[in-house]
Amino acid sequence: MKDTQDILVGLDIGTTKIACIVAQQKNNGKIELLGIGQSESIGVKRGVVVNIEQTVQSIQKAVQEAEEKAGVMIKNVCVGIAGQHIKSLQHRIMRTRDQADQEINEADLQALIDDVHKIVLSPGEEIIHVIPQEYIVESEHHVTNPIGMNGARLEADFHIITGDIKAIKNIYKCVERAGLCIEELTLEPLASAAAVLTDEEREAGVVLVDIGGGTTDIAIFQEHIIRHTAVIPFGGNAITEDIKMGCGLLEKYAEALKVKYGSAVVLAEQENQVISIPGLKGRPAREISMKNLSAIINSRMEEIIEQVAYEIESSGFSHRLAAGIVITGGGAELKNIKQLFDYVTGMITRIGYPNEYVDSKDAELADNPKLATGIGLILKNLHEDKKDTNKKSTKQSKVIQIEQVNFVHKIKGFLNSFMNEEID
Repeated sequence: MKDTQDILVGLDIGTTKIACIVAQQKNNGKIELLGIGQSESIGVKRGVVVNIEQTVQSIQKAVQEAEEKAGVMIKNVCVGIAGQHIKSLQHRIMRTRDQADQEINEADLQALIDDVHKIVLSPGEEIIHVIPQEYIVESEHHVTNPIGMNGARLEADFHIITGDIKAIKNIYKCVERAGLCIEELTLEPLASAAAVLTDEEREAGVVLVDIGGGTTDIAIFQEHIIRHTAVIPFGGNAITEDIKMGCGLLEKYAEALKVKYGSAVVLAEQENQVISIPGLKGRPAREISMKNLSAIINSRMEEIIEQVAYEIESSGFSHRLAAGIVITGGGAELKNIKQLFDYVTGMITRIGYPNEYVDSKDAELADNPKLATGIGLILKNLHEDKKDTNKKSTKQSKVIQIEQVNFVHKIKGFLNSFMNEEID
């Protein structure tokens, strides 16, 4: 077994796949990928757990594969959460400080965050993230870090992300039943953003669009601040379902067609191209027109992109996004998707690969948009650790004990087996 110190694990519980990524931070600040495990996600629909046992089994399979490749035992994981139940809102909090002559410190900022957690939400909702955007000290606006300043009146604008309590509890239940502990629960588009966006893009203004199997997640950044988040309840699976219905195919053939031949744009050369699909037992093969296939995909993708455009306009930052759009997630692998985004939104677009902060020797391994969330969960956790060294120390002490915990489990199993033999 490898030394488990500084090992971090990202667990992406998606609609089509569950990915477990094991990594370790290098001295150059980047991460080294030690092992990647993936399994088919059976018990998740549109980012929400609908079958506990199936989800547990899928998690265990992905984790086991990652453990074997990395040569470590996994106990603590950083987990992503998504789904159409996710909501966001803006909220301003104000506090009057008793001692205005004393400098503002961390305790003052934490007090603001504590006040945010006291706001009344809709029944069944729970706060997942409280993200400070800007502070106001007395009459001084647009303060990014008020620590060290003086003032009696301290205000802050917060971006608050909430989710359904039942959906959140089900995530915890599945991970714990798989024998793991959740170290951090992170909104998936924030994790993906950590993996594929550059500092320059965050400053200039950028839209992160993560096209998953069940949902399309959006995060808008401007001047390094998260400005807007949203979840569109359609993703790659909706396209597969459209192909299945439109061409009268089994789902596995529809998915294979989308992956191998699918195009987001109808091309002129597809006019006379056909694809042969094996027929059911005793039935002849079927021929599918490439033009019809692309037309089906194009129709659904235009709908998704139009909703993305609506969210961009709703954010109020549509004219302050110089870096345009970055597409990632499994849906970003669809042929000609960049061109369709360019055309529908009128904004410059690029495909986001999660190799920006990965060690150069692992760059080829990370050259896959599907891994953006899993790698981003690790990077997001590292960024949070830099803000809170106490948390990092606690986390490392937990991780270092992974092998000891596993050893204790083995001893307990041996003793139980021995006692059962004695009773027999």
